[in-house]
Amino acid sequence: MRDVFVTDLDGTLLRSDQTLSTFTINVLNDAIRKGFVISYATARGLLSSRAVTAHIEWRHPVILYNGALLYDMQHEAVIDGYWLNHIAADTIIQLGKEYGVVPFYFALNAENQERVYHEPLTTYGMVEFKKSRPQDPRFREVTALEASTDCRSLVLTYIAEQEQLLPFQRAVTAELGEQVHSHMMQDYYIPNQYFLEFSNPLATKKEGLRMWARHMDVDPQHITIFGDHLNDRGLFEAAGKRLAVSNSHMEIVKLADEIIASNNEDGVARHIQATVLAHR
Repeated sequence: MRDVFVTDLDGTLLRSDQTLSTFTINVLNDAIRKGFVISYATARGLLSSRAVTAHIEWRHPVILYNGALLYDMQHEAVIDGYWLNHIAADTIIQLGKEYGVVPFYFALNAENQERVYHEPLTTYGMVEFKKSRPQDPRFREVTALEASTDCRSLVLTYIAEQEQLLPFQRAVTAELGEQVHSHMMQDYYIPNQYFLEFSNPLATKKEGLRMWARHMDVDPQHITIFGDHLNDRGLFEAAGKRLAVSNSHMEIVKLADEIIASNNEDGVARHIQATVLAHR
């Protein structure tokens, strides 16, 4: 096995307009064809991540939903995952209503199809997120949202202003403690909005990378990772070589072994291209 690379998508591999340059597409496909192992770890789900990386010839498993799901791209199959307990999920949903927020409930149905259940959307952030994914077949509106034992719960995602989400996050922590993992970060594309996500305690990019490494029979210390934001911290903690694009959050910059060109300057692809050329 040659060099192993795992990259974040939004803010790292993707440009600020959620696209890939022709240069990045060509470099990654060339490296993959030459035997380099390249994958990604993202907060996105399968359909969403496929939509923005469709021109890359992925051959290896990918890490989805911030580490909650490991998916086999070649055989189109779920490999493994860390599911959120449905009782905990219902507790969070009901608590959220007390604070005036309802989530997108990301889950896999009995056929391993992605679903995003939600009640009628009324808040700015939730409406804008849904609008950014037109004709997305995952979304299902329901009258009253509840976690289902017929599904494997992946993530509960809330999008609102930080001041509205913080007291809710504290309430969930007080109620459920270590039964759930929560993470908040500012949205890349919707001004003044924050993502607050709840998942299985092991559903992090750190544990997702370790799960990926076990499946690939790779020592995490032999993995080069690329990231930019706080939800990539786990990747930087688990991998052997840590590269931050120059547009990264300062906390990620501090953890990096090296700073490379920004996402809008094809930083990831340029580094991979240099590695490929060095192997000639």
